[in-house]
Amino acid sequence: MPTAVKHHRIRRMAATVSKSNRFRLNSFKMFDLMFNQRNIHKLTCLFTIVLSLTCQCLADDGYEMDDFLKREHSLTKPYQGVGSSSSSHWDLMGNAIITTEHVRLTPDLQSRQGAVWSRIPCYLRDWELQVHFKIHGQGKKNLNGDGMALWYTKERMQTGPVFGNMNLFTGLGVFLDTYPNENNNHEKKYNPSTQRVFPYVSGMVGNGTLAYEHDRDGQSTELGGCTALVRNIPHDTFLLIRYTKNRLTIQIDVDGKQQWRDCLDLPGVRLPQGYFFGASSVTGDLSDNHDLISMKLYQLTVERPQEEEEEEELTVPSVDNFEQLNKVEVQEEGMSGVQLFFTIVFSIIGIFVLGVVAVVMYGRWKENSRKRFY
Repeated sequence: MPTAVKHHRIRRMAATVSKSNRFRLNSFKMFDLMFNQRNIHKLTCLFTIVLSLTCQCLADDGYEMDDFLKREHSLTKPYQGVGSSSSSHWDLMGNAIITTEHVRLTPDLQSRQGAVWSRIPCYLRDWELQVHFKIHGQGKKNLNGDGMALWYTKERMQTGPVFGNMNLFTGLGVFLDTYPNENNNHEKKYNPSTQRVFPYVSGMVGNGTLAYEHDRDGQSTELGGCTALVRNIPHDTFLLIRYTKNRLTIQIDVDGKQQWRDCLDLPGVRLPQGYFFGASSVTGDLSDNHDLISMKLYQLTVERPQEEEEEEELTVPSVDNFEQLNKVEVQEEGMSGVQLFFTIVFSIIGIFVLGVVAVVMYGRWKENSRKRFY
């Protein structure tokens, strides 16, 4: 090989090696620039922000927690076999019907009642029930009724006066009451400070002997509640019931913001395992469509100390300090406007009659005195 050619190849190889070294050096500088202490901190912050936004989007997407969803206790579209198939986990009763979009517990007609009940008892110790519902109808404000209820009770498939379910139930009832019976009761005895704005969401724990007072809208047995404008709303409405570590929490999302708002939060609530979930509704002289779109039950994982794990299994539902919690101020029954009017009128007449009698008696006494003088 000629010497000139050999030197040319050597120069080309040297140039190639030089370019490769420069590339490696530039790569090393870039790597060093990216991973020095200051940039590591910036990258960490950026990663944290992206991760938190991703988690928030996932959390806000329909409040889903699929990993913990208990499908055997959940009611969702397309409601396949509900009330008709032996393989279904749910039973229908009364006037409840299935459509492609919802379970209609009652139509907007008078004197209807309907319910849907789980066939499988729930043995979860800690759980969360998310309910998607819709209440709507043709009636004007305060000319609609009566509302719907969600249940976790020992009994199932019963009918009665409590939103279509039996009274003296055993377990938990959460009521979405749309008609104020107590406010229209002419014999009401409650202090005005205890009156509530309807529609109203409330909770009650029954032990089999505690009665729900329909004429008082359950006020004497209420654990707490909140006003919830849930009727004829153009957006979706949701309710959440959470039971964990003997604490009952009720939250609502009825404003179309996909944000839960606190309604009730109460410790010391003791519910046995093995009860049934359900939903019911009733109409009377007033009516509404009461639609149940979904009920999703999630299992919650909660750490407990050893002593709580060893507690005996509950057999009867109860609420700690229920008497103090539920003490309702009662005032003596006052007079109505008509009673007050007639009381004043008859009092004036009585005073007038007494005055006339006094004048007559005085005149006779004076006349008798003159006769004795002469």
